[in-house]
Amino acid sequence: MSYLVVGISHRSAAIDVLERVALDADAATKLALAVRNSAAVAESAVLATCNRTEVYATVDRFHAGMDEVTAILSDVTGVPLLDLAEHLYVHFEEGAVAHLFQVAVGLDSMVVGESQILGQVKETLRVGQDLETVGTDLNALFQHALRVGKRARTETGIDSAGRSVVSAGLDAVGGFEGRRALIVGAGSMASLAAQTLAAGGAQSVTVANRNYDRAVALADRISGTAIRLADVPVALKDADLVVSCTGARGVVLTAEMIRDATDGRPLGVLDVALPRDVAPEAARIAGVTLITLADLIGTAGGSQADIDEVRRIVGEETGSFEATRRAASVAPTVVALRAMASSLVDSELARLERRLPELDEHQRHEVERTIRRVVDKVLHNPTVRVKELGGDPGGPTYADALRQLFALDQATVDAVTAAKDPEETSQTPADAARQSGGQR
Repeated sequence: MSYLVVGISHRSAAIDVLERVALDADAATKLALAVRNSAAVAESAVLATCNRTEVYATVDRFHAGMDEVTAILSDVTGVPLLDLAEHLYVHFEEGAVAHLFQVAVGLDSMVVGESQILGQVKETLRVGQDLETVGTDLNALFQHALRVGKRARTETGIDSAGRSVVSAGLDAVGGFEGRRALIVGAGSMASLAAQTLAAGGAQSVTVANRNYDRAVALADRISGTAIRLADVPVALKDADLVVSCTGARGVVLTAEMIRDATDGRPLGVLDVALPRDVAPEAARIAGVTLITLADLIGTAGGSQADIDEVRRIVGEETGSFEATRRAASVAPTVVALRAMASSLVDSELARLERRLPELDEHQRHEVERTIRRVVDKVLHNPTVRVKELGGDPGGPTYADALRQLFALDQATVDAVTAAKDPEETSQTPADAARQSGGQR
């Protein structure tokens, strides 16, 4: 099986496109299960954040896997394949490994180096394990990605500034110290905003949410005040800073609502929801500063030296992970060779017993020990050497040669990764969609 990533993010699409493919928890679960149950896929996981929707899968064929994943993504999001395909990116095998590592360390984030993504990768793995869509191969990949993310943060200052989408956005609206803040939403992004505001010196923090109990729970954690979502128009009149992140499908804060509440006075509005919570027209209201996810793309969290070092770590860890995979792919061949040798020894010993029945137990034992010792010595160097070479890019080729030389049964070594057609990765989702007319 080979790794495949099909995704869309702020790097490949505008915010209005990302809004159309944004997934809540239920939709992400539906997508992961549908992908896992498709013919070409063995395992699946879905990473859905405020600025990306990515499907990770193990597939037996590139084209079949890519076609099925893109078609299912189109079905679940309701976005026609022809509209979706031009914004998708695809990574295969080593490229898929490197991409997840880059995501985990924060190199692919809106705010480069932000630390929240590592928790989101961990949550993606947990959900996949709970759904049983993640098996041995994706578990190994995600576990390694988490280690790479932790290593990058331990060995470099990539997140030393503690930057996140929320903190970068709050800076963009003019800071928050001494301001009266209103948070609309009570999910993970709202929780991050609440903690940031409370710890950074906001004068007061009010939390509004459709589920009032969740608003109360979040407000209690930061000694804030909870209100119902219906009370937001009134609460806006007392706030000079708003952070909205509800995950609702429609506009939560209309331009009229904000205009009535401000009447020309200054108001900073940070909309980090996807789809957006705040009507774009609010940006034209006198005194209102509206910052959205689109405004935060490319914000730097660490120094260029830190970023360069993290890129080096990602390259090193990608090579290490791939070497381990190649070595593992050789192991079944070594096992099969030793199994074949052991079978031959057993056969010859049985034949010897029929021809020389007069041998006593001690003599038979000594003969068996001698034969097995000779076979072990003959096989020692080639098996040790092929394991050593297995970590090199040509490792599987050495395993193929070993199978050919010793006429090993392919059924015994079918775990060895089949050779990939290098031309198989040349087609893009857009090409496939155009050829199929956008039909599944």
